[in-house]
Amino acid sequence: MKNLLTKLLSTNAHNWSPVVLRLVLGYTMAGHGAQKLFGWFGGYGLQGTAGFFAEQLGMKPGIFWATLAGSGEFFGGLLLILGLATRFAALNTAIVMLVAILTVHSSAFFLPAGMEFALSLLAMSVALVISGGGALSADSKLTK
Repeated sequence: MKNLLTKLLSTNAHNWSPVVLRLVLGYTMAGHGAQKLFGWFGGYGLQGTAGFFAEQLGMKPGIFWATLAGSGEFFGGLLLILGLATRFAALNTAIVMLVAILTVHSSAFFLPAGMEFALSLLAMSVALVISGGGALSADSKLTK
């Protein structure tokens, strides 16, 4: 188990590229999660998001899916900002973005309804799954 955990947390502490990805993706995801969960930054909060998921997307029970998506975005984003369990957090955000692309944004490529933004976040997530947290990450400190 320790060996698996070490492999999941391992990263090149001299690689600065993941820092930029972690911070941008982390703040973006945490902000979107805060919109869904708490209604911050102009969001609809958990009840409003649950209604949208159930009524517009057919994802029932809406409260379950809204909580799952919002929590994945919010807590995954916070983990990415810290660089803690980066690969796990990035895999989480990749799954959330893939579901968003398939359920909400598949009708077009370009915004406002398209997938370009979600696809960019998905690509950033996959890059972090591959690289790990890099420099200035909690992961690099834990695996020294």
